[in-house]
Amino acid sequence: MNPIGLISMQYARPFTAEQFPLFATIRELGYNFIELLVPEPGELDPVDTRRALSDAGLDVVLAARVNMQRNLCSDDEGAHRAGIDYLKYCIDSAVALGATIVGGPMTGNPLVFAGRAPQPVLEEERLARKARAVRGLKEAGEYAQANSVTLAVEPLNRFESDVLCTVQQGMELLDAVDHPAVGLMLDTFHMHMEEASISEAIRLAGGRLVHFQANENHRGFPGTGMTDWVDTCRALHEVGYEGPVSLEPFRRNDDRFGVPLAQWRPPHEDESERLAAASAFIRSHLHLTEYRR
Repeated sequence: MNPIGLISMQYARPFTAEQFPLFATIRELGYNFIELLVPEPGELDPVDTRRALSDAGLDVVLAARVNMQRNLCSDDEGAHRAGIDYLKYCIDSAVALGATIVGGPMTGNPLVFAGRAPQPVLEEERLARKARAVRGLKEAGEYAQANSVTLAVEPLNRFESDVLCTVQQGMELLDAVDHPAVGLMLDTFHMHMEEASISEAIRLAGGRLVHFQANENHRGFPGTGMTDWVDTCRALHEVGYEGPVSLEPFRRNDDRFGVPLAQWRPPHEDESERLAAASAFIRSHLHLTEYRR
């Protein structure tokens, strides 16, 4: 059965040693791992964090945080190099924390969260961006393989990336990178916007899928939106996916006009009951869809 995890941002951002007691809570709620944002220098002591995770019986997956200053696709050599160095830092963090997967939008070129509007791209620049991303992922992939870590490259929706938005684009990129330590990460939230069929996109990813995020179309708790979880989980079984499945049920507690829905909000009440139900919901769908009449 796939391990089920919960994103650390469910509780706090940044996630610090103050939140270590939550590790035991997360385990009690039915989760096997926590998906931690790769800590920036000084945020978390790796030795203390790994010990706290072990004490709680919780595994860890890491989520990379790119920006325009560490950007594999950048035509600025400094930013491009910083993007590669950051991925190596993520790998070092994974080794220190006991993680074997680092996922996220590693290609860079963020849009809305970087305050950058999408612009038309000439074919020459499109190819140059691809070449820079491939070169960076090859080098990072070599470093990952040497450290027994897998990089999981995530397509984002069109409002958050202008280089990698679909599984088809991801497969093209992975074909060019052609490295066993570089795979694909899929998030159903983004897939709702960019894929004609979530299940068909999963089938296209096939054996290159190494990390999966099970999120509703509106980022709510699984089962409260429009995702066809039976179809989605059947597709995961069909491609033989046995890797981690993490949840990011970000709260939306204010639907008044003018309140920005993309803004992260800390919890304002105890969500333990719903988090336990979310874990059980995904686990039951994965379990029941293994069987066919």
